[in-house]
Amino acid sequence: MAPRSPCAVLPTHRVDNQPPVLEDVNFFDSDPILTAVLKREGATWAMRKAQAMGAFAGSAQTIEWAQMANRFGPELNSFDCHGQRIDEVRFHPAYHELMKAGIAYEVHSIAWTGDRPGGHLTHSALEFLLCQGEAGVCCPITMTYAAIPALRQQPEVAAAWEDACLSTHYDPRCLPVTEKSGATIGMAMTEKQGGSDVRATQTTARPMGRGGSGEDYLLTGHKWFCSAPMSDAFLTLAQTEKGLSCFLLPRWRPDGTRNPFYLQRLKDKLGNRSNASSEVEFLDSWAQMVGEEGRGIATIMTMVQHTRLDTASASAGLMRQAVVQAVHHCEHRKAFGKRLVEQPLMTNLLADLALESAAATVLVMRVAGAFDRAAGDRGERAFARLAVALAKFWVAKRLPHLTYESLECLGGSGYVEENMMPRLYREAPLNSIWEGSGNVICLDILRVLEKEPGAMEAYWAEVAPAKGGDRRFDEALQDLQQELGRKEEPQARARVLAERMALLLQAALLLRHHPGPLADAFCAGRLAGVGTGTYGTLPPDTDFEFVLQTARVTTGG
Repeated sequence: MAPRSPCAVLPTHRVDNQPPVLEDVNFFDSDPILTAVLKREGATWAMRKAQAMGAFAGSAQTIEWAQMANRFGPELNSFDCHGQRIDEVRFHPAYHELMKAGIAYEVHSIAWTGDRPGGHLTHSALEFLLCQGEAGVCCPITMTYAAIPALRQQPEVAAAWEDACLSTHYDPRCLPVTEKSGATIGMAMTEKQGGSDVRATQTTARPMGRGGSGEDYLLTGHKWFCSAPMSDAFLTLAQTEKGLSCFLLPRWRPDGTRNPFYLQRLKDKLGNRSNASSEVEFLDSWAQMVGEEGRGIATIMTMVQHTRLDTASASAGLMRQAVVQAVHHCEHRKAFGKRLVEQPLMTNLLADLALESAAATVLVMRVAGAFDRAAGDRGERAFARLAVALAKFWVAKRLPHLTYESLECLGGSGYVEENMMPRLYREAPLNSIWEGSGNVICLDILRVLEKEPGAMEAYWAEVAPAKGGDRRFDEALQDLQQELGRKEEPQARARVLAERMALLLQAALLLRHHPGPLADAFCAGRLAGVGTGTYGTLPPDTDFEFVLQTARVTTGG
C-alpha cells in the first residue's frame, strides 16, 4: 500500500473564519436599487431578462470562465500554416462562451429591437450586470450596440450590416458578413500623434469613384488603438479633400478577399486583459463613407454618445461588484471578537462604499432612461447630451478609489489572483480613459453648456423638484448657481463644475426616488463638506444598517 500523504495523516490546521465563496447568486435580485429603477422607468417587461442575466453573471461557471479568459488572454495570429497573412486574434474558449452569452441575452441589440419602453435602460441594466461577471467582453458588445445610430446615418450601409449586428447569434469566424449568422463592430480612431485630438488624424481616404456619402474609398494610415480587432468591421476616421470623414471598414472586401487590415501587435494592458486591443495599419483598405463628407466627428459622436453611456454603466456595475465582494467578506470574517461588519469603523466604511454604488446606479440608469425618451422629448434629449458626460466623468473617476477601498476590506486575501478583486482593481481606471479622459469630458461639458440649447434648463428641471427636501442640498444648489456665474477662465474650473453638477444630480435623484436614510446619508456625506476624499467618513448618526442592506447579496439565486 502506498504511504499516506503527510498532510492527510497530520493536518496542520482547520480552515475556519473564512467567508464562503460568493457564487451561484443572482446579482439582479439582490440589487434593490436596480430593480427599483426598472420598475420606476416602466421597464417591468425586462425584469425576467435582467433576472436571467443576474443569475448568469453570478454563477460559478461564469466566474470560472472569467478567470480563464483573463489568465489565458488573446493572442495575435498573423499567418496561417501556409504562410498566408490572416491577421486574426485567437481567444481562450472561455472568452467565446462569455461573448456567446452576452449576445444571446441581447445586450447589444435590445435597445434597437421592438417598441417596448425602456430599451436603452434595459441595455444599460444588462451591461451593468454582465460586467460584474466579466467586463472584457463588454467592449465589443458595447461598440456593436453603439454603432447602430452611426450606421443608420448611411441607410445603404446600415441595410447591409444591421441585421447581422442585431443578431442574437455569436459567430466568431472570420468570414465575409454575408456568410455569417452574426457580426460585431469595433472602433479605430486614435493615432500616435493625436490621441484624443482626432482632428490630427493622418490616415487618408482616396475615392474609388465619384466619392461622397456611401461611396467606396481606399484608406491608408495607422491607428494606435483599435478596439476589439477581431470584429467584422470598424468605424474609423480618415482625411478626404473636404476634411475628416467617417468610414466603415470591413475585414473583407466585396469580392470575398481579405481587406488589408494589418494587426501590428496586441497591446499588453494593465487590465481588461480578456479583451484584445491592437495597433493596426491600413494599406489601400476598402471602406465606405458613413455620413456627410468632412463631418466625420459629428458622425462618430453619435456612436461615442452611446459608448459613453456604457462606460458609465460599466463603471457603476464594477462599483457594485467591488462593494458586494467587500460586504460579503466582512459579513463572514471575524476579528477582535466580532464580525468585521459589526466593527463601527468598518461599518462606516462599508456603508460609505455602498452609498457611492447606489448613487452611481441611480445616476447612470436615469441617463439611460433619457436616451429612451430623447427621440420624442427635446428636454430629455438635451438632458441626455449633458448628463451622459457628467455620469461618465464622475462615476468613472470615483471607481478606482472605491475599488481600492473595497479590496483593502479583504486584507491580504484581496491582493491575490484567486480572488476577483485584483481583476476589478486593474479594470477600474479604464472607463475614465475610454471615450474621452477626464479632461476631455470636462471640456465637452463646457461645450454642451455653451452651445447645446436647453441643456442647462434640462439639468435645472431635473434637480429643482428636490429643492426643499434637504437643507444641505439647497445650500449646495445655491453654491452651484454661484459657481456657474463666475467670470474666471472656465477651463481651470471645469472639474470643480463637473463634480458639483454630478453630485447635485445624484443627490436630487436620491431625494426624489429614495428619500429617507439613503438620501440623508448622501447629503451628509457628499454635500456637507466631508466624504469626497477618504471613504468611511459618514456622520455617526447615519442609518448604517439601512445603507448596508442595499449591498447585501443573498445566496440561492
